[in-house]
Formats: sequence, C-alpha cells, structure tokens
Amino acid sequence: MAASMRAAHLTYENAPRPSVVLGCLLPAPWLGATAGLLLAFGPSDGLPLRFSPTVLAVVHLLALGMLVPVMVGALFQMMPVVAGVRVRGSDALARLVALLGGATALGLAGGFLAGRPLGFRVAMVLGAPFLGLVGLALLRAGARVVAVDATTRTLAGIGAALIATAATGAALAGVLGGQWQLAPGPLLRLHVAWGLVGWIATLVTGVATTVVPMFWQTGRLPAALERFLPWGIWLLLLAYSGAVIDAPQFSGAGAAPLLLLLGALAAYGLGGVLRARRRHDPCWRLWAAACVSAIGAVALSLAAIALPVSIAIPWWIGIAVLVGCGVLPVTAMIGKIVPFLIWMHLRRRLPLPARIPAMQAMISPGQQRWQANLLLLAYVLLLALPLAPRWLALPGGVLFAAANVWLGLQLLRAVRCLHRTMARGGLPPRHAGRRETGHSDPGREKRSRKAFP
Repeated sequence: MAASMRAAHLTYENAPRPSVVLGCLLPAPWLGATAGLLLAFGPSDGLPLRFSPTVLAVVHLLALGMLVPVMVGALFQMMPVVAGVRVRGSDALARLVALLGGATALGLAGGFLAGRPLGFRVAMVLGAPFLGLVGLALLRAGARVVAVDATTRTLAGIGAALIATAATGAALAGVLGGQWQLAPGPLLRLHVAWGLVGWIATLVTGVATTVVPMFWQTGRLPAALERFLPWGIWLLLLAYSGAVIDAPQFSGAGAAPLLLLLGALAAYGLGGVLRARRRHDPCWRLWAAACVSAIGAVALSLAAIALPVSIAIPWWIGIAVLVGCGVLPVTAMIGKIVPFLIWMHLRRRLPLPARIPAMQAMISPGQQRWQANLLLLAYVLLLALPLAPRWLALPGGVLFAAANVWLGLQLLRAVRCLHRTMARGGLPPRHAGRRETGHSDPGREKRSRKAFP
C-alpha cells in the first residue's frame, strides 16, 4: 500500500517537543472564531465588496491569526519527521508565532475598521520582520532537505513564499500607514498571488501528497503531474509576478496557465479523495470539500479574467480559497496532528508497560464529525452571503465562530488528557482496557511504531 510504504520513511524520533507545535496550534481556532464574530456583528456596510473594511479585517484575521500559525507549527513538525531536518530556533520562534501573528492580524483589522494609519504601522513593525525571520529559518532548514518527492521539495523552498508574502504585505501596510508612496495595485496583486497561491495553495498541495494517502488511504497523484510540485507553481507564479511588475496595468490573462495547473491538481486530488478507503473518517469530507473549493476557485478566477467584474465573484474566490482550501484542510490536519503528537510523546515518556490513552480518547471521532458538519454548514452560508449580505452575515459568522470554538475546545481536551496522563504515570487500571489504550498486544505496539495508528 502506498500509504504504508510512505510511512516507513518517516522518522518520528526527530519530532519536536509537543509544546513547539501546540504553542502555534492552540490559539489559532480562537482567532478564527474572532473572525467569525467580527463578520457576524461588525459593520455590514460594503459587504460583500472585497475592499470593504469588514471583509479586509476578516480576511487578515483568518490568514494571519489562524492559518499562518497552524501552517508554521505543522512545518516545525514536518521538517524533522518527513525531511529529517530540524528547524533551528523553532523552540523560540514557536513561542511568538501565534502571539505576533495574532497581534499583526488585530493591528491590520483595527486599521481597516478605524481607517487610521496606526494599526497598519503596528502590523508592519510586528509582522513583517517576524514572518521574514520565520521564513529565513525555514529556508535555512530547507537547504539541508534531500528533496526526493513533492512534499520534501515543498518543504525545501516554502520559506521563500512566506518571505515574499510578508514583504509585499509590509509594503502595502507602509502605503496604508503613510510611510511611503507606492502604486498599491501591483503590490496588492503580488501580495494576493504569493499569499493565496505561493504560500497557502502550494503548502497545502505539497503536504497533501503525503498526508492524504497516509491518513485516508488514497491513491497518489500521477507521477508526471507530481513532478510539477512545487516548482511548476512557483515558476508560473514568478512569470506572473514579472508581468505585474513590468506592466502595472496587467490584465491578469497571463495567470491562466497557473490557474489551469492548479485546477488539474485539484481535479486529480478530488478523484483520489473520492476513491479513498477511509471515507468513514470524520475529516474525510473536509478534504473532499477542499478539492471542490479549489476547482471552484480556479473556474471563478478564469471567469473573472474573461467576464465583467461581479461583486460576488471576488467574494466567492476569497471564501473558497481561505475557508475552503485553507480552514477546511487545516481543521482536518489538526485533528490528526495533535492526537498523534500527544500519543507519541506519552509513548516516549511512559514506556511499556505503562498504559496511555488511544488517540480517539483524546479527540473523539464523533465530536470531530459534528464539528466538521458545523464548519461545512458555515462554509455554505458564507458562500451564499452575496445573495443577502445583511441576513446571512449573522448566521454564517456565528456558525463559523462556533465551529472554531468547538475545535479549540477539542484541542484543550487533548492537552488536558496529556497532562493528566503524565501526572498519573499512565492510565489507572480501570482505564487500561483494550478500547482505551489502543494497545492490547506487543505485536500491535510494534506495528504502531512503524506507521501512524
């Protein structure tokens, strides 16, 4: 099986301490909930125009407050486990990722909502240097990665995409904060392109080529298509960037090859997910919806090039990318990363014959299923928002916030399970049955060390 063959190359003993990853992941759902509440109860003037203050504030709360910390935390774990390379300084950086990412997002949100330059200046001073530092740390680690497949190639170069996103974002924040005068149009196109495609889409796609076959037992992408990852995306994105810089009034038609490549990747990904063997998994539907979202975002982007500008199309593209291709797969991966990270840490610290909880006892599959359903319902309402902005912003935002609060509570429950088990030195006898421990015989324990349970 492709999944088990791939898992054999993973080096779990290189995984960082749980605090390194959990420090990035735990605060993220609460910033996502803040974005939902802002959409629900914030100013509704201008919804769903892409440049309305509320929309811009919500976008940056999601991107910087939720997605960036989760993705950086996942990279701090995947670099050593998948590529065998530790990110130097990750212990110190992890303590600041969520704090500075959230502070930058809140600064930008305040600047957009209040219409004052101070928020943009704060965001520029806090966010740009720190995200650039994280990007450099990832690039430094990536230089030691032996790139043998799409995932390791993505890990090797993803720091550059984060630096490009941070640099263009800082330049825009400086314009809005009155620090300098630059043409905002080209900067905006570059920032959006590198943030949504160079960073989010590339990282999710590159990581998915390993984790989706592993966790959900799907087929891998065709070898001919997988060879394009990630450099096919980045080279086309560089060509697009050059056209934007050379011709500020660039229409965007040159982005068509990049969009077609992304559409092909999403279509093959959807076919693989629909044929997955573990479709009963509670988070499987989130990956299926993410692939459909990517296809929809590509189709809408191509339509926006050829058709007159519509108010709804930019909203649909943004929601499809940020929520559909960002929040949905990130939520699915958090539900796998956190329990496994805790289980592996407990197994190291409490060796046999100590009993430890199964991953299903840390985050219940039933809870995951209902939380995923609530998130998908919120996603549908957010997509429908242009039909009745004032009526749908409230339920869509509240349900999105509730789904993220639910995710945050699941993570806190898993951490509580970690602390309680460590304090007891293992599960007490009444909890040491086969169902709770997940280890009823030495053979099963041996197999669990070779691949993800």
